[in-house]
Amino acid sequence: MTPPTFSSICVYCGSRFGNDPAFKHAAETVGSLIGHSRRRLVYGAGSIGLMGVVAQSTMAAGGEVIGVIPNHLDDIEITQGGLSELHITEDMHQRKRMMYEQSDAFMLLAGGLGSLDETFEMLTWAQLGLHTKPIIVINTLGYWDKLLDLIRHVTDTGFASPENANLLKVADTPEEAFMMLETDTRIS
Repeated sequence: MTPPTFSSICVYCGSRFGNDPAFKHAAETVGSLIGHSRRRLVYGAGSIGLMGVVAQSTMAAGGEVIGVIPNHLDDIEITQGGLSELHITEDMHQRKRMMYEQSDAFMLLAGGLGSLDETFEMLTWAQLGLHTKPIIVINTLGYWDKLLDLIRHVTDTGFASPENANLLKVADTPEEAFMMLETDTRIS
């Protein structure tokens, strides 16, 4: 059996759980789908919040998990144990670059400012033609609706082309996000 086209998925998500159990359930589902589909998770190496849940769920489903964490975060002992690979970087910039290099696709679950920063960097790189990797927002309970409105506002007011808005794909559920990957015809 050949591995899936998009075999390494980088997941950006919160280091907290949020205040609705649906966010944790979405992270569990994403991790389980990665593991069961023989894909590899690339993520920020944390053991807390949704980050920890997605990693633990991937490992429980038999999946490979690659964590990338800057040394200042590793020093405060939030790093998930039992990872297939752990990379400790000098800083956040090196972390983001390594996560990009290890990944064929990106998914955004509910999260905070760090998740936004990482996702916007991948969107900007795609806008500049530096990559064509899929970027999928999993919009659990409409969590990212205001972000999607902002991106439409930016394109509607002429500060980005309409094509830029299409760089970000939106799924309501983890299952829909994985269906998008299965039907994506790009070669990674």
